[in-house]
Amino acid sequence: MRKGFGIGLTVLGGFLVTLAVLAQFWAPGRLMKTPLDTDSLTLLDGTAQLSDGTGGTNEFPVKAFSVTRADSDRSDSEVIVFQNSSCLVKDEGGIDECVSASDPQERLLSASTDNFATDRRTAEAVDDPKYLPPSAEDKEGLINKWPFEAEKKDYKYWDSFAGEAVDATYDRTEDVDGLETYVYKIEVTDAPIEVTDGVQGTYSTDREIWIDPTTGAIVNQFEHQERIDDEGNPFLILDYGFTEDQVAGNAEDSKSNASSLKLIKDTVPLVGYIVGIPALLIGIALQLMRRRSAAA
Repeated sequence: MRKGFGIGLTVLGGFLVTLAVLAQFWAPGRLMKTPLDTDSLTLLDGTAQLSDGTGGTNEFPVKAFSVTRADSDRSDSEVIVFQNSSCLVKDEGGIDECVSASDPQERLLSASTDNFATDRRTAEAVDDPKYLPPSAEDKEGLINKWPFEAEKKDYKYWDSFAGEAVDATYDRTEDVDGLETYVYKIEVTDAPIEVTDGVQGTYSTDREIWIDPTTGAIVNQFEHQERIDDEGNPFLILDYGFTEDQVAGNAEDSKSNASSLKLIKDTVPLVGYIVGIPALLIGIALQLMRRRSAAA
């Protein structure tokens, strides 16, 4: 009886300790990667002021839609490839998706498509023809998320209008629907751009991005953006950010994903060591005691 009990405790203890070691040192490297089945729709709303052609502007509500999908065929264990399509539209007529350029109500303000690749762990841009078509724009820095276990420090963040990676400066910690987030600020001033076909001007933005530090996911974002033509007239001024429903959904998803990671990284090792080590030691001790009794 004692023999079986001792062996059982030894096996159980060894299993739990092994599980704890794997959960602490091996599993995070496997789990803390951007999933290859990423498929997201991001919704934003706000207001826009658009040039009226005489130096003034017309103001109206806007919506933005951004669809980002992973290309699993091009991705691998280290790099994930994304395809993104986005649009900015006038919020008129109960619109709930992008419209075509031939929309009779002329609600489409801008539309774009993009291909990019990032490291699945660090979220840094990867510029490699192995993953991207020749037409893909060279990028650097973070693009659509922060790294897992984001820190309270500055990061480089890709700004497609500025055409370069700009500083994303850690500003503060803020609660979003019960989720602790890190808020980063991005400021760009008078970057030269083509504001519309054949018209040069400048681009400026003041953006805040709320990040779940555990997963690196973007939970919320708000931006004030100005595009000014070469004569100093406003071409487009935007004040927009994630919708309330988008923020709430992002926060819930982040809390769920963070809880799963915490279970693997923290809870499983803790339980494994607390229960496994004593069980292993007691099991070994019982077997040694039995052997001594048998020898006597």
